[in-house]
Amino acid sequence: MVKVIMHGCNGRMGQVITGLMKEDKEAQIVAGIDIADNRENGYPVFTDIKKCDVEADVIIDFASAQAVDALLDFSLETRIPVVLCTTGLSEEQIEKVKAVSENVAVLKSANMSLGVNMLIKLLKEAANVLVPADFDIEIVEKHHNQKVDAPSGTALALADSINEALDNEYAYKYDRSQERKLRDKKEIGIHAVRGGTIVGEHEVIFAGADEVIEFKHTAYSKAIFGKGAIQAAKYLAGKNAGMYDMSNVIDGE
Repeated sequence: MVKVIMHGCNGRMGQVITGLMKEDKEAQIVAGIDIADNRENGYPVFTDIKKCDVEADVIIDFASAQAVDALLDFSLETRIPVVLCTTGLSEEQIEKVKAVSENVAVLKSANMSLGVNMLIKLLKEAANVLVPADFDIEIVEKHHNQKVDAPSGTALALADSINEALDNEYAYKYDRSQERKLRDKKEIGIHAVRGGTIVGEHEVIFAGADEVIEFKHTAYSKAIFGKGAIQAAKYLAGKNAGMYDMSNVIDGE
């Protein structure tokens, strides 16, 4: 049984993962960390991470960027691996993540969905076959009307995976309204749609002469991110120090 500390246990994703873990026969949450112990989680909650003395195999983090520094210090001190799901980290924090990973296992990914990360793997293969055959690449992402950033981090991760397969020779085009000219062959168009309560939808279009191939991932709830984080925690428990991502979970390496 993999023993998990849930960092940010009272937040939305923390509660989603708490619910999922109750049905999991391979892992369990043994402690939580949050600014207040105001819920019946079924496990002890510590408002100060330094005071957490519960033995665990791995930490799942879905808190805030402000709490990441203390989390990394705790992970380094206790040598407990951490699945880092919090986004919006500063450059200094990203450098700290890398430094900590030299002594403890850290898994960080732009998107915790297993489906999205499988899509990233498939896109690399598709790009290597289709782009040499003159296929153009466009990405359309859709999210709810409360999302303030655009394009999404996942859309950029999809574009980055394609670009990596193409030796990073492609530029990203976010807006075509300001100029009138033909599409550059070495560009990836990225477009954002905001409306309603769309959880997340990403479509990658490879458009060639007389044929189009589309890859699409649709998220119907945030539970997919929780499921991915749990799989990542099971994978990371007991791993040697180093930086990991969801591709390691998918490949089992």
